[in-house]
Amino acid sequence: MARGRPRGDLSRETVVALVRQLGAALQDLGLAEIEVAWGEVRVRVQRPTAAPTQKTSASATSEESVATPLATEAVPSGLVSVEAPMVGTFYRAPSPSAEPYVSEGTVVKEGQILCIIEAMKLMNEIESKVGGRIVKIFVESGHAVEYGQPLFLIDPAR
Repeated sequence: MARGRPRGDLSRETVVALVRQLGAALQDLGLAEIEVAWGEVRVRVQRPTAAPTQKTSASATSEESVATPLATEAVPSGLVSVEAPMVGTFYRAPSPSAEPYVSEGTVVKEGQILCIIEAMKLMNEIESKVGGRIVKIFVESGHAVEYGQPLFLIDPAR
């Protein structure tokens, strides 16, 4: 292998850090998609789209968009939305047999663990941005989440 040439066998930590940086760049620059190639490794990060890409009938209801609203949708006044910082699988509990970290109505502190998102076999703990009461949980355990997708709605403590 020539000196200075990128290698295709990047460490998992390096790839995760790259995905996080790309997600932040999407947000900061207002981009819909960004792709980077490093040797044989390609990483592409996309924002979720407002409309599903494949519809089989025109009679689809708006229930789908209500079940998983996008971060760009308006949050009710005074409430705080906690969004997914990465693409991955959402888990409400640390293991299948454990109790969920939080439920609707649970009072949480700032920095308290709300859930886990598994990305590339790494378990990432997602913490509360504010102290308050969980008003709504938008995602079911075991479902995939997109970058920026709302996970929780919190009524902050006053």
